Amino acid sequence: MTDEAAPTDEAPLAFGTAGLRGPLRPGPGGMNVETVTRTTAGLAAWLQGRCLGGSVVVVGRDARHGSAEFAEAAAEVLAAADFSVVLLPRPLPTPVLAFAVRRLGAQAGVQITASHNPATDNGYKVYLGGGAQLVSPADREIEGAVASIGPASEVPRLPVEPADDALLTEYLARVASLPRGTARRLRIALTPLHGVGGETVVAALTAAGYTDLHTVTEQFEPDPDFPTVDFPNPEEPGATDALLALAERVDADLAIALDPDADRCAVGVPGPDGWRMLSGDETGALLGQYLIGVQDPGSNPLVATTIVSSQLLSKIAAAHGARFAQTLTGFKWLVRSGPGLVYAYEEAIGHCVDPDAVRDKDGISAAVVVADIAAGWKVQGHTLLDRLDALAVQFGVHATAAVSHRVERLEEITAMMERFRAAPPTELAGDAVTADDLLDRRGQARTDAVVLQGSRTRMVVRPSGTEPKVKCYLEVVEAVSNHADLPRGRAGAAARLRALTEVALGL
Repeated sequence: MTDEAAPTDEAPLAFGTAGLRGPLRPGPGGMNVETVTRTTAGLAAWLQGRCLGGSVVVVGRDARHGSAEFAEAAAEVLAAADFSVVLLPRPLPTPVLAFAVRRLGAQAGVQITASHNPATDNGYKVYLGGGAQLVSPADREIEGAVASIGPASEVPRLPVEPADDALLTEYLARVASLPRGTARRLRIALTPLHGVGGETVVAALTAAGYTDLHTVTEQFEPDPDFPTVDFPNPEEPGATDALLALAERVDADLAIALDPDADRCAVGVPGPDGWRMLSGDETGALLGQYLIGVQDPGSNPLVATTIVSSQLLSKIAAAHGARFAQTLTGFKWLVRSGPGLVYAYEEAIGHCVDPDAVRDKDGISAAVVVADIAAGWKVQGHTLLDRLDALAVQFGVHATAAVSHRVERLEEITAMMERFRAAPPTELAGDAVTADDLLDRRGQARTDAVVLQGSRTRMVVRPSGTEPKVKCYLEVVEAVSNHADLPRGRAGAAARLRALTEVALGL
């Protein structure tokens, strides 16, 4: 990966969700030192073109194959371009980089990470001033600047001395200050899924007062091969089996799984049928209600989620007099949803619980706040599932699912979306629906997606932003009259969701 790639007609990696992500291989279409070097030179030129030359830029990395040399290359290119470079001292969670950008008033940050992608991938994630992921048109402009950069071997580099742990210490202090309750009697099972979040989440929870911690030993240390999981994503079937077995064995109250760069947090809970992982929407409802409830009176808080997430948070916000915003998918949009933001989430287990400090999803701080909620309810003799039951009685059972159609060729995605637009369903699972084509909107609300909305049923169809897939996001709502009616409501919602899933599979 360190040799100059041979000339090729291969298309270069394009900026997608906040930067580059792709396979580790030579050439412009792969993640390698040459790609990172030229991309960083383009980023530097773009910043200089906006009179930001000489400003602070933070560089961090995870523990994937190639991450150390990629971070070194990025830092050294920026240093040679006369930027003040802060190179984080070792592999650390992506939220620490996002925190550092905001804390230092940096004009940009680069995190070398492929998040929860397979072991064969790596990536290059860009943050701008204020600590949020970059958005258009900056991504296209940076791509244009990269295109004008010559061979990587001609890009100057200067050595950079890594920083100390001061920023990590500040981050941990901030996260430890988030709990609002006083209860701390909680037994927690944890796994970082071979990623970089293990030491940081243990340190954060310990600093917050949670000391009864049990970790999945074979998954605790960073390992770029992710040997115990087929796919290092807590949402994937089987990925959290070892965690839930540990939680059962130690009689835990709560289970936490982080993805490899620790920006996403999955929550497991014990129930009448054994342990299970909550969906991102279930955790989002719990966190949203809690964080609205702890705000100062009269603060007029804002909570936000995306077009593909459950509609439950909007109802919770309305019931508590809070503002609600719905954005396109991705935290680059969520954290820009408006002033007074106190919480944002997306259904893919991403949660931003402290926007003033980290303007991105953060699995570490989410884990601490979920522990705060669970410990508070435990003192009162209740569980997180009890809280979800109460929300279902108040707002109806909201059941969600997702269906993906993987394609071999990208043009198949265009054809599938065109067919769907030409004849969208007018009825789903017995519910009349209307179609809202988001390509017909203007400005930042415009995207390649179609929303089918009924009184009790919702489906969003859109291409994936990171994979060759068309994805269908499904939701059904079933009203219940009281707690005794919950079994009927959940069964009815499950049956209608199965019917909706069959429709999505047939697209």
